[in-house]
Amino acid sequence: MPKTIYVTQPIPESGLEMLRTAGEVRVGPAGRTATPEELAAQVRGVDAVLCFVGEPIDATVLEAAAPTCRVVANYGVGTDNIDIPTATRLGIQVTNTPDVLTDATADLAFTLLLAVARDLAGAARLAASGTWTGVAPMQLFGHDVAGRTLGIVGAGRIGAAVARRGMGFDMPVVYTSRKGQAALDKAGATRLSLGELLERADFVSLHVALTPETRGLIGADELARMKRSAYLINTSRGQVVDEAALIRALRDGSIAGAGLDVFAREPHIPPELLAMPNVVCLPHVGSATHETRSRMAVVAARNVIACLRGEAPPNPVNGLST
Repeated sequence: MPKTIYVTQPIPESGLEMLRTAGEVRVGPAGRTATPEELAAQVRGVDAVLCFVGEPIDATVLEAAAPTCRVVANYGVGTDNIDIPTATRLGIQVTNTPDVLTDATADLAFTLLLAVARDLAGAARLAASGTWTGVAPMQLFGHDVAGRTLGIVGAGRIGAAVARRGMGFDMPVVYTSRKGQAALDKAGATRLSLGELLERADFVSLHVALTPETRGLIGADELARMKRSAYLINTSRGQVVDEAALIRALRDGSIAGAGLDVFAREPHIPPELLAMPNVVCLPHVGSATHETRSRMAVVAARNVIACLRGEAPPNPVNGLST
């Protein structure tokens, strides 16, 4: 019988074209994240599911898919949207798309850093307002980036890439990680504890996976250890930060500002954050370049095709044997 592949939302044609060589491809609607109940109705009887990082692939969805499904291929690196223990118990392989989105996400993190440092949001608002009367010597001050300390929390692929970008801007780099990173050390970075990093860094950029240990990693106590002149940059997962504590710290001036691409309850963005002039909020676009999303589609498709052929996928997450 021909294989059936359910793709939860449209992805670039580069991936869909590959998937069509392996079976019938059904694509869910664009523009919204389906509920678990809606997804469960769509995945019954399919052989593979390709989902985006915002899709809630919980036990309800997995159990509906389990009688026939061999793989859930995540279109993204983080897999916190998938109930991996349940998938493993049901014999469903989980895969992801590492490596290909490192540079795009690192670029976006550094873009946020520059945006908050130079108050680009305020400058853009002034330019669009029609009230700008010309360049003035006391207008729209930002802060220098060169010479200021960049703190990397989680020096994996993306964190290390952001560190290299910081070094290119003549920023001293400090980092915290479960293990030392020889390449960063050789380039002059300094490994510190999280507390030491928070006290020293002028920009704190978060690059950890969402796990039980990192959920709420940056809370009221951690924010209180940061300099009042420091900025928080988050392109990892919203739940890594205690959002209520962050809002209080920003409102009280405990930190200078924040650049955020991720939020605790996406797609909801707290209106308090949106209203703050010292915060730049983006709608989770870390990997959103034409080139990167196309490469992600190809990697996800390769994972699906390998599993349907009974082969080991290139990027297994839960390590099931085929």
